[in-house]
Order: sequence, then structure tokens, then C-alpha cells
Amino acid sequence: MLGTIARRSLSSKTVLHELPKLPYAYDALEPVLSRELMELHHSKHHAAYVTNLNAALQKQEELEEAGDVAAMVALQPAIKFNGGGHVNHSIFWTNLAPAKQGGGGQPSGALSQAIDKRWGSFDAFKTDMTNKAMAIQGSGWAWLSYDPSTKGLTVVTCANQDPCSTTGTVPLLGIDMWEHAFYLSYRNVKANYLKEIWSIVNWKNVEERFADASK
Repeated sequence: MLGTIARRSLSSKTVLHELPKLPYAYDALEPVLSRELMELHHSKHHAAYVTNLNAALQKQEELEEAGDVAAMVALQPAIKFNGGGHVNHSIFWTNLAPAKQGGGGQPSGALSQAIDKRWGSFDAFKTDMTNKAMAIQGSGWAWLSYDPSTKGLTVVTCANQDPCSTTGTVPLLGIDMWEHAFYLSYRNVKANYLKEIWSIVNWKNVEERFADASK
């Protein structure tokens, strides 16, 4: 689930998506992520994906009613990009938490065991995910995900706003590698961003996602 609110337009069949509220204040993740960065990231960048997704979905409905298949096909990149941005960020916000709300530390229970089975240790997993995130060229995401085909964990990367589902895996923990996710706090030093973000990971949320995905 996105953890977001969607409503159906009174004048159409299109389900309109809404920007989800953050489960913490804009300054709650400081000093890892500044208030200014969080406010810009959430209220501007994520909000733009929602606005543009709704516009594209409404346009798609018009084209479907008109029977314009060629135009519908041409519209799909906008739906993929903005829809992916909405999906990815909606997960990302819940993947994070300030220390006083359980952020940081290490996973426990079944998720911890699955990480150890796949990587040998939590530290080895962190190194692998960090290295793959650093290797992303341009903008994209790194994901700890569940692979239904192997019934195990993996780390995948996606370009731009492609959602994790395009890899055939289920997203558990995402790290946003777009510059807007870190530049105001870390400038161009992505390595420092990747080092610090682990201290605000909401492992309870990731554990719940793992439990749902591996049922």
C-alpha cells in the first residue's frame, strides 16, 4: 500500500491521487536531512509528481473515450514517470523515521535472518546496497527488495522514477538518489548522504513490508 489517499473525481471515473502527509515534522530528520530539504522534497517535488500524474490519468480517460489509441500510447511515459515518482516517494517517507521514533539501528526478527542468509551480515548488506546506490549514473533509486521467484532478498537499482515493481521484485527499503534528495544537505558528496541515511531508516516499517511480501 502507498499509505496515500486517493479520491474519485466527481466528473470522471479517474481516481485522483493526493500528496500523503509525512509521519513526522519537516525538521524531525535533522541533522541527517534538513528541514529545508525535506520541505522542498515533499511539498514541491513529490507534489509535482502527484499533480502531473492526475493530469495524465485524466487525459488518458479522455483519450480512451475518444478511442485514440496512438495518443494513449504516447502518454504512457508521463504516467510511468509521475506515477513512479508518487509510488517511490510514498514508500520512501515511511522508510524513514527520527531516532526518537525508532529510526536507525538494525533490523530484527525474520528480516534480520533473511539479510544474514543473503549477505552473511548486516554490515555486508549495507556495503552492497551503498555501493550499488553510488554506482547509479544520473538519477535513480536503490532498493532492498523481496524477489518472489527466489523467495529471498536482493538489491536492485532503477533509473529515474521507475518503480521497483519494474524489476519483478517487491520494494522494502528505498534510497532516493536524485540530487533533490540530498544536495541541500550534502552538496555533491553522495557518499556522505549514503553514510548518514542509515541512521534514520525505519526498520520496523521495512520489517512490516517484508512480512507482507513474503507471506
